Amino acid sequence: MCGIHELTEKDLQPLTYTPAYLDKIKGMRFFDPHVHMTSRTTDDYQAMADAGVTGIIEPSFWLGQPRTGIDTFRDYFSSLLGWERFRASQFGIKHYCTIGLNSKEANNEKLAEAVMEILPQFIYKEGVVGVGEIGFDDQTALEEKYYRAQLELAKEAGLPVQIHTPHRDKKKGTQRSMDIALEHGLDPRMVIVDHNNEETVKEVLDRGFWAAFTIYPFTKMGNERMVAVVKQYGSERIMVNSAADWGISDPLAVPKTAALMHESGIDLNDIHLVTYRNAVTAFAQSGQLNEADFDTAGNIDQSEKFNGSTVLRGGQQPRINKNTTIIR
Repeated sequence: MCGIHELTEKDLQPLTYTPAYLDKIKGMRFFDPHVHMTSRTTDDYQAMADAGVTGIIEPSFWLGQPRTGIDTFRDYFSSLLGWERFRASQFGIKHYCTIGLNSKEANNEKLAEAVMEILPQFIYKEGVVGVGEIGFDDQTALEEKYYRAQLELAKEAGLPVQIHTPHRDKKKGTQRSMDIALEHGLDPRMVIVDHNNEETVKEVLDRGFWAAFTIYPFTKMGNERMVAVVKQYGSERIMVNSAADWGISDPLAVPKTAALMHESGIDLNDIHLVTYRNAVTAFAQSGQLNEADFDTAGNIDQSEKFNGSTVLRGGQQPRINKNTTIIR
């Protein structure tokens, strides 16, 4: 008969380990300028913080199925400005967002008109660093109509624009997106063209726009390809994001890409530019992003609540880590 081993509290703790790639990026800071954290768990926030992610931008997007009424948009925009900012802060991450009518739902004209009416109520709020993500999906007339309308809204508000380029016929859609932005008088330095690939990057950079790349399994870019892009084009006006959402995606794509770049011999300054500095510079043009806020974001107190809600559940103990002389 086997002997009985008396379990200790240590035996009951989950197994933990430090991924090898973290050693390659120890001490680095990262900024993910496109990640849909509404779709992610608190475990993802903790893993991102552990990997050095200090700030993120959450663009408005569709939820996997069409919305059916204007109040669903209103509540969604409000959550990006409220609960999700709070939830990120509970893990030491500064959360910003871009607000806009996504291209997919621009094809519901009646609802799109209603969304356009409420956008001015949100784009001027604290934490909104741009209008986005907007642009083309199927490259329809309605998508163009509301893309143009939102470019004018961004111009009026003095906000950067975050462009979603289409998955189908990407080169044509990317060119068209840039042409229209210039037609509306936008400065390319105020426009972040997202979801680039090897087919689009040269023209985006040549025309003076910011070129964002999404590291997303199977459908957009892998990080080995991203390493090759940086080796060929350098780091000027290039940024990396995860666009992690409710699909098969990785919220650690930015730090993992930094680790692979380091392993591949890319200069540390170039890694810093494409995984942190360039995104911060581009979106700081909104006047809403202050890099100093990243330092205070580390003052975590999980006993705090937002509208009576907390990230904790019954019996969980709050993490409190305040590096401040203020006692409350």
